[in-house]
Amino acid sequence: MVYNELGNTGMRLSNLGFGASSLGGVFHGIREEEGIRAVNVALDHGINFIDVSPYYGHYKAETVLGKALKDIARDRYYLSTKVGRYGKDGVNSWDYSASRVTASVYESMERLHVDYIDLINVHDIEFADLQQVVDETLPALVALRRKGVVGHVGITDLQPENLKWVIEHCEEGTVESVLNFCHYSLNDDLLTDYLPFFESRGIGVINASPFSMGLLSRRGTPDWHPAPQALKEACARAAAFCEEKGLPIEQLAIQFSTSLNPRIASTLFSSANPANVLKSIGYMDEPLDEELVREVQAIIGDQMRVRWKNS
Repeated sequence: MVYNELGNTGMRLSNLGFGASSLGGVFHGIREEEGIRAVNVALDHGINFIDVSPYYGHYKAETVLGKALKDIARDRYYLSTKVGRYGKDGVNSWDYSASRVTASVYESMERLHVDYIDLINVHDIEFADLQQVVDETLPALVALRRKGVVGHVGITDLQPENLKWVIEHCEEGTVESVLNFCHYSLNDDLLTDYLPFFESRGIGVINASPFSMGLLSRRGTPDWHPAPQALKEACARAAAFCEEKGLPIEQLAIQFSTSLNPRIASTLFSSANPANVLKSIGYMDEPLDEELVREVQAIIGDQMRVRWKNS
């Protein structure tokens, strides 16, 4: 496992990180015991960065992860969770007010059975008033950072231009890292356009979803996936092509997202299946087939960098 500095935070994150959204049954149903084993397998094989959110499974992911972490030494991992996006009884909700995000941090710590959070993120800022994020949400989290309740403060979004806007309108040092998803994968490398900006500000970069939320998988996308149909079909053709070549597209996707750009500290993938976690870690031991990357991207063709709105 390779470990990379996350901006100026002093945290050295595993090149591949464990995204705990699957523990909330976001992609398909899970068995809780299996999900807990998946966390242990990840940590036992060199992963030291875990990312979660109260939104995933409407608190379920944090709850299951908390059960997994109860008996694990706190110095074995860096833990990231989020504020601002929630849900209950299958209904989504958003609240980026200072009072709610402050309470949310303490609630997450209780569910996770920890007494501090290494990295706290404002979740999916495209659903917020960006000015409120600058004026109210982030200052509340910075106050918690000063108290030592959280170690570092970041922001997340599908749309990288929103991340850039907030950073440009904040006091320097407020935002220490960004998490962007589905924009550094086989079908979309938009994130690379923004790396020089983040680097110039000393801001660490976390990439998420090398499988592009299921587009780059043999299983295919869940019903709720917001990508346009043409992109789904192009990625399905790419997956079939990889299968013909004797290599699962998941392997190529993990290798692509973790091997080509050292300015990305960690790439988050998610699985509640211990065997799949082990398999994904093992993919990084194999060399990337750059010719196959070019062939796959040619199949995706004019659907490269096609974007969608978050949901």
